[in-house]
Amino acid sequence: MQWVDALNEVRVVECVRTPAEVLRVEYDSRQVGAGAVFVAMRGETTDGNRYIEQALKQGAVAVVTDSADSYGRLRREHPEIATALVEHGRRALAELSAAVLGHPERKLAVCAITGTNGKTTTAFLLEQILHAAGRKTVLMGTVETRVAGEVRESPHTTPESRDIFEVFAEGVRAGASEAIMEMSSHALDQERVWGIPVDVAIFTNLTQDHLDYHGTMARYAAAKARLFEGVGASAPRFAVINADDPASEQMIRAARRYSEVLTFRASQPSGQTSAASFAARNIVLDASGTSFELVTSTRNFNLKSKLVGRVNVENLLAAIAAATARGVSISEAVRIAAELRAVPGRFETIENSLDITVVVDYAHTDDALRNLIALARGVTSGRVITVFGCGGDRDRTKRPKMGRAAGEGSDLVVLTSDNPRSEDPMAIIDEALAGLQTTSAQCVVEPDRAAAIELAIGAARPDDIVLIAGKGHEKIQVLRDKTVPFEDVAVASAVPKRLER
Repeated sequence: MQWVDALNEVRVVECVRTPAEVLRVEYDSRQVGAGAVFVAMRGETTDGNRYIEQALKQGAVAVVTDSADSYGRLRREHPEIATALVEHGRRALAELSAAVLGHPERKLAVCAITGTNGKTTTAFLLEQILHAAGRKTVLMGTVETRVAGEVRESPHTTPESRDIFEVFAEGVRAGASEAIMEMSSHALDQERVWGIPVDVAIFTNLTQDHLDYHGTMARYAAAKARLFEGVGASAPRFAVINADDPASEQMIRAARRYSEVLTFRASQPSGQTSAASFAARNIVLDASGTSFELVTSTRNFNLKSKLVGRVNVENLLAAIAAATARGVSISEAVRIAAELRAVPGRFETIENSLDITVVVDYAHTDDALRNLIALARGVTSGRVITVFGCGGDRDRTKRPKMGRAAGEGSDLVVLTSDNPRSEDPMAIIDEALAGLQTTSAQCVVEPDRAAAIELAIGAARPDDIVLIAGKGHEKIQVLRDKTVPFEDVAVASAVPKRLER
């Protein structure tokens, strides 16, 4: 693509239309090569404008900057380089990336999920329904990225726009027609999803999290609501919203101006006429799965699922509602739902011969932890033993709340470390312990996470359930000075084998 043509799709303050052929767009100077445009933008932790010279040395043919000083310096010191000054670096990154890649976002119907909890599971379930209905799909989420069946690791819940558009372009080349992605509050607020036309937007719930970034719950909710207003693109055609959540009214208000709203709820009392588009009643939960009556405006269905717990009733309802918005019949979606698989690290059961249940789950907020423990109570006749920690460099105010949630529902809590990052692990543990000590649960502190998992499994008796919460699918532990390999599933799988000897 020629630089002058690319400029036509970017909102610039000032530019130099030096002839140049643009082959790709980069925001990381280490990835720059011949033919690249380097977008130098100010971020949360670093300023890409510091790396302009490095990008030029590595072959950048053009530079887009959100700094007037950097633009002036480029004009003085590198007058031969194609250059543009923009007001919003991230918006320019999205606009350029989409243009250079041939606008793959226009060739995919995008379903986007936001919410504190349930984003990943809902995305996985929806992708499975669409795939089973004969659609080729792209999935982008916390656990993994899938491009027409090819599976990759996901470095972020929602990456930068350039990376999103690149995955979209690969999907289009592979014949995909649908994209399903998680949209985090950070990505919405920072406009990492600028210019992506969302066809179906889904809201799962809102509970306390990420206040280290957003500051208040009001700002956190407002960031989520941006999905329903459109971020640099038209508003969604459909909005699928959890009517059981207190924040649903705000989301519905944001969506109703532009979108057709479909609501879902899992709190439907037996015999009551549903005010929601999709509702569950007569819910039956056990360790082997879930069954309920799906109530819609046209007809009702009996649904059986291998997924465990009330929270997965909500996730199923959200996925089915979104699938119907994408043209899958309700009867087909219900039929497919019976065969849906669980998500790695979401109530993932570890097989063993100790007559105990060991579960790994990603629950890392007080609300998610409370739901996880309630689910465990419903599927075991024994004790609930919970292993959890709180992440470092994140919202400190939720730590005592997580401690209290763990203690109120568990018989034994093993308090440990969970990605302490730059903080002292024991200082984090102390803050969670303050909440835990307000409950009557027995508590053991073990900062070594592997030792904590072994302690919990070793303490379990037949019919007990051990919950290992917080990290789920993650394969690393982030410490102050290094990142080390660590998988809860691998550790939890090895412990029973040692105890069986």
